Amino acid sequence: MLPLPEYKTHNHVKFLLNYHFVFIPKRRKKVLIGDVATRTRQIFLELSIEKGWDILALEVAPDHVHLFVAVKPTDTPALVIKLFKGRSSHHLRAEFPQLKKLPSLWTSSYFVSTAGNISSEVVKKYIEDPHHSAN
Repeated sequence: MLPLPEYKTHNHVKFLLNYHFVFIPKRRKKVLIGDVATRTRQIFLELSIEKGWDILALEVAPDHVHLFVAVKPTDTPALVIKLFKGRSSHHLRAEFPQLKKLPSLWTSSYFVSTAGNISSEVVKKYIEDPHHSAN
């Protein structure tokens, strides 16, 4: 995994967008073990390289995944999770027949939160600072 990134530039935009995702297999089955967990990590790494994303942290537990990823400003959380879940489901179910026993590999739900180098409180204080007043 990569260290926390500095601000990046893309098409006249300076940004730092880090998303923390948590998602689970269907019925919270403990199927992400052994070779399945290893292959899940490989698929995520391949996708992140293809899309130009940086995986900052990744935990593949038997019944859930934590993914902390830095993305471009054009990539919405819904798109990012759709690509990670979709690609991994397609490949894992093709490579590991035991996963076909589940109606789908992943549930449709997920948790997402944003994170950066500074806290929300710091941003709020900066914006509310009187030095921004035009008067």
